[in-house]
Amino acid sequence: MSALRRKFGDDYQVVTTSSSGSGLQPQGPGQGPQQQQLVPKKKRQRFVDKNGRCNVQHGNLGSETSRYLSDLFTTLVDLKWRWNLFIFILTYTVAWLFMASMWWVIAYTRGDLNKAHVGNYTPCVANVYNFPSAFLFFIETEATIGYGYRYITDKCPEGIILFLFQSILGSIVDAFLIGCMFIKMSQPKKRAETLMFSEHAVISMRDGKLTLMFRVGNLRNSHMVSAQIRCKLLKSRQTPEGEFLPLDQLELDVGFSTGADQLFLVSPLTICHVIDAKSPFYDLSQRSMQTEQFEIVVILEGIVETTGEFPQLNLDQKFFKKKISSFSALL
Repeated sequence: MSALRRKFGDDYQVVTTSSSGSGLQPQGPGQGPQQQQLVPKKKRQRFVDKNGRCNVQHGNLGSETSRYLSDLFTTLVDLKWRWNLFIFILTYTVAWLFMASMWWVIAYTRGDLNKAHVGNYTPCVANVYNFPSAFLFFIETEATIGYGYRYITDKCPEGIILFLFQSILGSIVDAFLIGCMFIKMSQPKKRAETLMFSEHAVISMRDGKLTLMFRVGNLRNSHMVSAQIRCKLLKSRQTPEGEFLPLDQLELDVGFSTGADQLFLVSPLTICHVIDAKSPFYDLSQRSMQTEQFEIVVILEGIVETTGEFPQLNLDQKFFKKKISSFSALL
């Protein structure tokens, strides 16, 4: 069979077909290029990535997207940083240009732009001759700079009303946007970067029982208060009634009944799940463990001692054939 010209990498492996057609075999170092065939490795999509990000996309929402606008504050907090900064800059820029335009309109309708240099004339806002000077007056007022060169006079009731509206609008915009940025900066997501899980989980004998084990540790000296760990098994199954459940969630007992799920993370700890009659892995053999498709999602929650925030770290352990070799013992 002629070789397929594809780039080599992690996505492909080199195999050969025997002359009898009995199956696929790895290519040896002395075999010619005419026997090469590139077969793509089958990739499996994770439900939860190693960094805790859930690979879930909502589709067919239709008119339900308006619900995101009803909770606008949470929607802004959940956005990425680049969109937060863009909305932050855009909102202030539009608000400043709008209010500066309102001051310029008042000066234009009163004729202050043409009479500003007249000695005995009292304008609405002193020393406002054009739009840039109106914009500078608004910035000086809004930022409470007050250089004293531009100021509002008592001969302009509409200017006083606009000044009150400007103060109220500025307070609302500041509270909303600055509050959103503060909440986003104080989120404890980065704290989860210093909470480490073991690369692989293992199945081995401990205290005479077959046990699924992995380790977790805290890199910082500050403690995690009320740290608690939970494990979820995600797999598809079919009910006796014929209903197919693509993501059925089962709880893995990691010490809930004994309180072992409450962690004191001053040093790395080994988390254990005993494979007994109540375990979802009880009916799995070594062969079925190699072919079964499932994910184990580990959730670690606690309170940051320094800030009082609640970080949450999700770790996905997905077991396939190449990870079975890391098990100390199999069913």
